[in-house]
Amino acid sequence: MRRRTNPEVIMKIRIIILSLLMLAAAVTISYASRPEIIPIRQSLDGLPMHFGEWRGQRSADMEQKIRDILGVDDYIRRVYYRNNSTSVVSLYIGYYGSQKTGATIHSPMNCLPGAGWSPVRNERISIPVNNNGVIEVNRVTIQKSGVSQVVLYWYQSQGRVVASEYLGKIYTVLDALRTSRTDAALIRVVSQAPPNTSAEEAEDIAERAVIEFTQVLFPQLSEFLPD
Repeated sequence: MRRRTNPEVIMKIRIIILSLLMLAAAVTISYASRPEIIPIRQSLDGLPMHFGEWRGQRSADMEQKIRDILGVDDYIRRVYYRNNSTSVVSLYIGYYGSQKTGATIHSPMNCLPGAGWSPVRNERISIPVNNNGVIEVNRVTIQKSGVSQVVLYWYQSQGRVVASEYLGKIYTVLDALRTSRTDAALIRVVSQAPPNTSAEEAEDIAERAVIEFTQVLFPQLSEFLPD
């Protein structure tokens, strides 16, 4: 025998759903109407050119049309060389003071294939930093024309390090409601695998370089990426 649903139960469910929709609309309106706080910080150009065993060199500026596409408010592109070593890494940091008006962080996994690089290995790794602290970042091996590179990248906002692009977007909405801030940054560190070595050994060397560089870079970032 078919069981009939109590009309009162249906009405209560409808009221609950309507209340949730009204609450969501109220939150959205509140989020859109609140004035955004843009934190005071130092320009990324002030990041030290020399720290630890690493010595930096500025890379060419981005073309304006690329910068317009990315929508960054501040960025740096540099190459760092380690003393008495063949280790070389390239560093990119793109900072967004606000993501409320449509300018949002672009994932490297969307940009790299467009530049001809093919991801062949993609995973998350944990890196010890600071005093017993650990950050989780994305680690990707990319290849193009027989050349391999190891890439580390992560998203950073309000003192928080996030590997997931989607989790980063969720935090952006939550932060907008909680602190009226949507500022965030993408940090990307890349090292090319050295030639004249086996593929496995070359990848290990490149990975060590980006990890060791990240470990000395990370403590420097707090002055330029506000908590």
